[in-house]
Amino acid sequence: MRILITGGAGFVGSRLAMLFRDENQRTEIVTFDNLKRRGAELNLPAFAARNIGFVHGDVRSQNDLDNLPGESFDLVIDAAAEPSVHAGTSGSPSYVLETNLLGTLNLLETVRKRGGCGAFLFLSTSRVYSIAPLRGIALTEAATRFEIGEVQTVAGVTQAGINETFPTDSARSLYGASKLASELMVQEYADTYKIPTVINRCGVIAGPGQFGKVDQGVFTLWVANHYFNKGLRYTGFGGQGKQVRDLLHPDDLFALLRAQTAQINDVSGQVFNAGGGRHVSVSLAELTTLCRTATGNDVAIGTDPTTAAVDIPLYLSNSARAAETFGWTPKKDATIIVGEIAEWLKHNETALRPLFAG
Repeated sequence: MRILITGGAGFVGSRLAMLFRDENQRTEIVTFDNLKRRGAELNLPAFAARNIGFVHGDVRSQNDLDNLPGESFDLVIDAAAEPSVHAGTSGSPSYVLETNLLGTLNLLETVRKRGGCGAFLFLSTSRVYSIAPLRGIALTEAATRFEIGEVQTVAGVTQAGINETFPTDSARSLYGASKLASELMVQEYADTYKIPTVINRCGVIAGPGQFGKVDQGVFTLWVANHYFNKGLRYTGFGGQGKQVRDLLHPDDLFALLRAQTAQINDVSGQVFNAGGGRHVSVSLAELTTLCRTATGNDVAIGTDPTTAAVDIPLYLSNSARAAETFGWTPKKDATIIVGEIAEWLKHNETALRPLFAG
């Protein structure tokens, strides 16, 4: 079996590569990455030690992809992305659009020219859902978080979260738009060239190995700042830290991808939400409590009530469709995820301190 993972040295891609290696020592695994994100290079020695192939290249370059070794791949996972929802909002949108949309198109073309593949799994995002309707969800305010209200006027909202019928037809950020456009092209290639595909609209993926920043990977950054005793700030929606997201551990994502691969001919071209839902969700205020417990540190947290134009107060994935189709539910909750991140920081403190505490 041959597996290609673009964005393969990144947080999600590298974890998936390791899990595929653990599953089968004989599988040929090729990771492909431009190493733009600081910290990605730290995964390369582990790849070499585990016999995981690495190709330094950029999905924006069709030539780089065309020069990948070998012929067709049995499984292709598109995990390459500029993942920040703020990307392009204060300057040129070129990188986010070229990486996310052109990158996926280039990869699809590579697969087509090589005669297809056994399965093409596209990692999309919950950010394809439109901002105005997300902000229009009726919420109640609890002591530590926002909750979904009982009465809703927006389609696709239930007490369990947002499902795949939620509106995508108005502005959603440049990042979200680039991923939604990629989804459309994935479906077109599935139909026109008979490439078996699945689209996963992922919630916030978090866990050890993520080099978090304010604009992407903030949950890992929250743990790291507690571990290294650096201050933090609640930003937006009154500055109380009540905004909520669901989390998804890469191990749980891997379990979903394996189930999808096994059923690819029955689900090709379909879209699934993939997130922790209400059960695996946390507000920033609740995350602070988890971080204090996991690290033993209590850091200063400021407040800034100013809300960014692309920010939303709550997102919870309703992944019932994935659960019903694949018998899948996430196993690792927020407490486990935070604990694993804290342990990763502890065991790799020397290497990680310049990245998080510099």
